[in-house]
Amino acid sequence: MQKKKLIIFPFNGNGIEAFDCINFDEYDFIGFIDDDPTKKSMEYDIFPKVILDKYPELFVLAVPGSSLSYMERAQVIHSLNIPNLRYINLIHPSASVGKNVKMGFNCLVMAGAVITSNAVLNNHIIILPNSVIHHDVIINNYTLIGSNVVVAGGTTIGNNCYIGSGTNIMNSITIGDFSLIGLGSNVLKSIPENSKVAGNPARSLAFANN
Repeated sequence: MQKKKLIIFPFNGNGIEAFDCINFDEYDFIGFIDDDPTKKSMEYDIFPKVILDKYPELFVLAVPGSSLSYMERAQVIHSLNIPNLRYINLIHPSASVGKNVKMGFNCLVMAGAVITSNAVLNNHIIILPNSVIHHDVIINNYTLIGSNVVVAGGTTIGNNCYIGSGTNIMNSITIGDFSLIGLGSNVLKSIPENSKVAGNPARSLAFANN
């Protein structure tokens, strides 16, 4: 079977870690996309976005975003201007994904992650290493889950959220859209949209600064 030609966007930390998730029996890795001329690499080829127009056969994994830019993920990804059929999912071989898990497109699941029964990952999701997503969890579009995060069963995480590494989220609660949870937090109750919380138990950062 002919290998699919794969390119990763952008050349950032998520992208470099995604490289380790590639199954080279399935994909022929071409390089990275990044329009920032200051980004250089001795190991990888870096191309401008126009390569996607020149070579429509290229498949794409788009993994922009951090705790500082998570709210712009949708805008940045859509700047590629490609159809959804060109996006792929990458799952590290050491990750465990349950048989009944539903996954959309452009999802990255890194090493050691565990996703269990009936969980739903929608589109443009990143799960960093060693995180555990329990049964019946729903993670909505453009959300990033840090490393060593535990999301207990029945919880819903909204669109464009950032869940900091080492966080524990209680079962059957809701994290509203565009919310950020700081590193190492314990989230024990639902959080409204556009929230920024941290701590044990997690509380509003705006409240904590008053």
